[in-house]
Amino acid sequence: MLNRIFFALLFVSLYSSGSSLNCRWMQDKFKEHNEQMLDLLDTMANNSTNATEDSEGENTVAFPHKLYSHASSASATDKLAFVVQILEETAALFEEDHSAAPWEDSTVDAFLIVLNRQADELSSCIGSHKKNTKLHMYFKRLSGHILKKMGHSAEAWEMIRTEIEFHVMRAHQLALSPRTAN
Repeated sequence: MLNRIFFALLFVSLYSSGSSLNCRWMQDKFKEHNEQMLDLLDTMANNSTNATEDSEGENTVAFPHKLYSHASSASATDKLAFVVQILEETAALFEEDHSAAPWEDSTVDAFLIVLNRQADELSSCIGSHKKNTKLHMYFKRLSGHILKKMGHSAEAWEMIRTEIEFHVMRAHQLALSPRTAN
C-alpha cells in the first residue's frame, strides 16, 4: 500500500515538473518568436504596394474585439488555447494562394515556420484544446470576404497582412496578461 502511494506521488510530481518544463517556451522563446513574426510581416509590408485604401470599405471583416475581450477574462489555459487557434488559423490563411502578393516566397515561408513553431510550442503548454467556433468563422470570413472576393489580389493580401499583424500584437498581449503566467 505504501509503495502504491509512493509511486502515485512520484508520478504526479514527474507529470507536474514535465508540464512546467513545457511552458518554459512562454518564458524563453515566446517574445522572441513574436518579434520575428512582426518583423517578417513588416518585411512583407515593405514589398507591398499599399493600394488598399480604395477597396477597404466594401471588403472588410470586423475585427473580433469581443472575442479578445472574452478571452482576456478566461483562465490561463483558455487564453493560450485562443492564441494557439489564432496562430493555426493564420497559418491556414497564409497557405492559400498568395502568388499575386508582392512578397518574396522565402519571407512567407520564414513567417510560416516561425508561426507554426510558436503554435506547436504553445500547444505543448496546454495540451488538447477546444476550438472557438466564432474565431474560426471570423477567419473563414477573412478568406471568403477578402481573399476570394478580391481574387487573392495583392490588395487583398495587404489587407490580410495588416489584419494579421494586429492579431499577432493582440495575441501577444493576451498570452502575457497576468492570469496567463504559470
